[in-house]
Amino acid sequence: MRLSIEKVGKQYQGGLWALRDFSLELVPGILGLLGPNGAGKSTLMKILATITRPTEGRVTWDGTDVHARPDALRAVLGYLPQDFGVYPHLNAVEFLDYLGAVRGLDGRTRRARIPEVLALVNLVDAQRRPLGGYSGGMRQRIGIAQALLHEPRLLIVDEPTVGLDPEERVRFRNLLSDLAHERIVLLSTHIVSDLESTAERIALMDQGRLLACATAEELIAHTEGKVWEWTVAAEALPALRREHRVSGAVRRADGGVRVRVVAAAPPAPGAEPAAPTLEDAYLARVSAA
Repeated sequence: MRLSIEKVGKQYQGGLWALRDFSLELVPGILGLLGPNGAGKSTLMKILATITRPTEGRVTWDGTDVHARPDALRAVLGYLPQDFGVYPHLNAVEFLDYLGAVRGLDGRTRRARIPEVLALVNLVDAQRRPLGGYSGGMRQRIGIAQALLHEPRLLIVDEPTVGLDPEERVRFRNLLSDLAHERIVLLSTHIVSDLESTAERIALMDQGRLLACATAEELIAHTEGKVWEWTVAAEALPALRREHRVSGAVRRADGGVRVRVVAAAPPAPGAEPAAPTLEDAYLARVSAA
């Protein structure tokens, strides 16, 4: 089971390249995508989900070109896009039954599988309520449920924990970890802690290019000696943000602000080295791109 991305690029009208020369190998486990808005994460996911064709390069699933023969991948793909819509007058069971039928699942399989996925996303008690009355977090959970409905071997999820409360986020992270033992999971999120606690590898992206792909520990180690902390006056903070990559600012009772900055050298007199985090590592790589 292998998904290969080979020198993929995507150019839109006007000459804008959303992706350029992107290559990566995906194997069973969780790969996290991390990058700022406009980095190309959603474009990459749409290409891998066979929704968008690349301008250059190719994607293969176990050696088969997925854009020349998309059905080979679509049969084993679960996809949760960032903007997931529902039919508001259907309840959860009706909605999942409809999507299951569209995907070719027979009635017996749908009747067995729908209760399982509803339990996985903690929606059993709300399964007969119209989706139009669901909260944003509940709609996100029904989106996760539909992506899991046919037990996919490749699961692509774009910002899946948006709108989920902390308990639901933990539940979803645990679910992904359980699923990743036997499938490829590609997870895109702006919540660094979601990747730090679930992803075996993290791919850092910026401006459509792959900056690095490594474990969280390796990315953090690369940032040793580049994180600094010290206390400044509150009125100095705006200028500091303009000049440096500030990864943290905590106001103190005495009116000062304890700042955390990512920089190759001490950014100010009195700045002390601090242990880096994954968020620091992300800021260091993106700022250097």
